[in-house]
Amino acid sequence: MKFIISLLITGVVIAVAAYISPGVHVASFFWAIITGLVIGFVNATVGSILRLFTFPLNWLTLGLVSFIITVLMILLTDSLLGSKFDVSGFWTAALFAIVVAVLEMIIGNLFPSKAD
Repeated sequence: MKFIISLLITGVVIAVAAYISPGVHVASFFWAIITGLVIGFVNATVGSILRLFTFPLNWLTLGLVSFIITVLMILLTDSLLGSKFDVSGFWTAALFAIVVAVLEMIIGNLFPSKAD
């Protein structure tokens, strides 16, 4: 049940972030949920491997490389999902990543988990 609620919240965050960010388009709420799943999967697999290899550079840049990897994972998701999730470029993906992070932070503060 907790996973389903988290999945729906992720879909809402992706849909709202796509609405706020110019140049980002999600076909429907269903595809916003799928986009959240794919971004999470790509970040957990490819993103983790890239973060491991770029750790020294990430440490030197105080995490900037990690943000760039996140933006690249959004662009990879764009290419995987085709016309269902469309991002018009690198800077648009960067803005989308920032909007998603801010929305998740706001929702996380509004509804804290019981583990906190």
